Amino acid sequence: MSAIAAERVSKVWTTGEGSVRAVDDVSFAFDAGTLNVLLGPSGCGKSTTLRLIAGLEAADAGRISIANRDVTGLPPAARSIAMVFQSYALFPHLSVAENILFGLRVRRVSRAECDLRLRRVADLLGLGALLARKPSQLSGGQQQRVALGRAIIAEAPVCLMDEPLSNLDAQLRAEMRLEIRALQRKLGITMVYVTHDQVEAMSMADRVVLMCAGRIEQDGTPVDLYEDPANTFIARFIGTPPMNLLHLEVTGDGAVIAGTQGPVVTEASRATGQLGIRPEHMTLAFESGVRAGVESVEYLGGDSLVSCRVGTQAVAVRVPGSVGLAAGDATWIRWVPGAQHYFDADGLRAPLATRASSPTLLA
Repeated sequence: MSAIAAERVSKVWTTGEGSVRAVDDVSFAFDAGTLNVLLGPSGCGKSTTLRLIAGLEAADAGRISIANRDVTGLPPAARSIAMVFQSYALFPHLSVAENILFGLRVRRVSRAECDLRLRRVADLLGLGALLARKPSQLSGGQQQRVALGRAIIAEAPVCLMDEPLSNLDAQLRAEMRLEIRALQRKLGITMVYVTHDQVEAMSMADRVVLMCAGRIEQDGTPVDLYEDPANTFIARFIGTPPMNLLHLEVTGDGAVIAGTQGPVVTEASRATGQLGIRPEHMTLAFESGVRAGVESVEYLGGDSLVSCRVGTQAVAVRVPGSVGLAAGDATWIRWVPGAQHYFDADGLRAPLATRASSPTLLA
């Protein structure tokens, strides 16, 4: 049974310049007890999709169901959901305890039940010592926990989160990612989480829905999107740094990387497309492979990012530790044939018959 399902849902905004399809014929189904991420660049429709699930926006077409119940025309209060917004939306004049309990008191839940749930949520989120404080007396991470507590205390089976970590610094974001994931697993709730940060999506999600221009580009596990990107947009969006996409040209023996003398990387008929190789799947070598000129080296501690020029094209190589190279040096790049991806002239993924017999590519 799907906890949340959307069937051909669309949302159209009308502006002075015409209509914009913010969400365009989107369909998905999320299993109960899973953490699902709506991912994509700004303006792709991910937050609008979340608001359609929540009932904060009305769908112009399609159907939305929660726990096999059609909620398309129902108001947010009738959908059995909780929501955490990008801005924590805490009442500054209320204490932590009062902020967490606000929704229950509006619904006239008994005092005894409120006290019981508050103790449980405070223990779960480590807020027990902060219940008497006002939001202005809390750090960003503590305010985020209060917002989470206000959502969790409702004990709704579905929790929606709209970029909840965007206001935190990098270290706090990393800590809160772990906390949110652990909390979701412990409570067994179904979570839909919106973000533009692919690191959040890859590290937290059971399932990722990657969107662009109001449409779903790919829907799958983080491993699916990383290892089998459906098109060049996904290949470049997922991964840090993004996948290298290299134009090809024909020689007498097959297709080579444009601007080089070889080696052959695929059959000549594929030269109209692009070859994709992730930076972390490449290695540096001496006098074998594809010749490259080093343009810069970024030492990141655990690894180094080496920016190269292969023919006329930029290539990034991510290697462990430090490297004894500097701008202006020459090097060679190698990779195993299994690391290659091929995208056709339309940017769509296609099977690649690699030249495994080319020893210069073998790492």
